[in-house]
Amino acid sequence: MFKENEQQAEGFSVLLGEALDDLAFNDAGLIPVIAQQHDTGEVLMFAWMNREAIEETLRTGRVCYYSRSRGTLWRKGESSGQVQTLRELRADCDGDVLLARVDQTGPACHTGRRDCFYWKLDGDRATIDKTPLIDPADLYK
Repeated sequence: MFKENEQQAEGFSVLLGEALDDLAFNDAGLIPVIAQQHDTGEVLMFAWMNREAIEETLRTGRVCYYSRSRGTLWRKGESSGQVQTLRELRADCDGDVLLARVDQTGPACHTGRRDCFYWKLDGDRATIDKTPLIDPADLYK
């Protein structure tokens, strides 16, 4: 569906179910998703979604991921209170990556930092360049 329709004009649409059917889920039924702050463009985190997480996110407006370590759905902020409200969900041209444009409450990272990309790789060093906003011990009481 994505490839066949890439030359369609702006405004062309298909039913949501057809688009979800054509997403390139991996063998585990997951698709990568990047979370981006909707108003600043800040890249917050990378995670995975399965179809159920996508459908719940679109239905509720609260971002839901699939936790590979827990083997279950993970509603962002369910234990920390640092929720992501969906502003827009997009698929790339190949249907193999999603972009969740969100409104993030507080830190997005489990380390208490605003985003998960706090390691800067440069030259011969890997350096932490961001300070936690909240102590993780306080974040996950």
